[in-house]
Amino acid sequence: MIQNKWGCGFIRPDRSDNTIKFEVREIRALVEKVLPHFEAYPLASSKQADVERFTRICQLVHQRRHLDREGMVKIVRIAMEMNPSGKRKYRESDILKSLFPGERIVYAAGNRGIT
Repeated sequence: MIQNKWGCGFIRPDRSDNTIKFEVREIRALVEKVLPHFEAYPLASSKQADVERFTRICQLVHQRRHLDREGMVKIVRIAMEMNPSGKRKYRESDILKSLFPGERIVYAAGNRGIT
């Protein structure tokens, strides 16, 4: 029903916990459809703070700020504030050390690499 209402996203099985997940990965759909829903209907739990952080990250990505070092640093710092009790694969300092000054951020788009 949510997928039909928002007109985006997909449903996939998650074999790790035997559940079904609804995912929206397209940044435009997140900014224009999903996040406005959570602005109109905020969560009544501590997770609302993570929704607000996620909103800031999505806005930065939508503005293409993830493609420059300064924007990526902001994104990493905001992301590290999310879910503080969760396990982390990488430390903030390790991620930030990997962003060398003067280098462009490279990302994959579809099946081709774009810089």
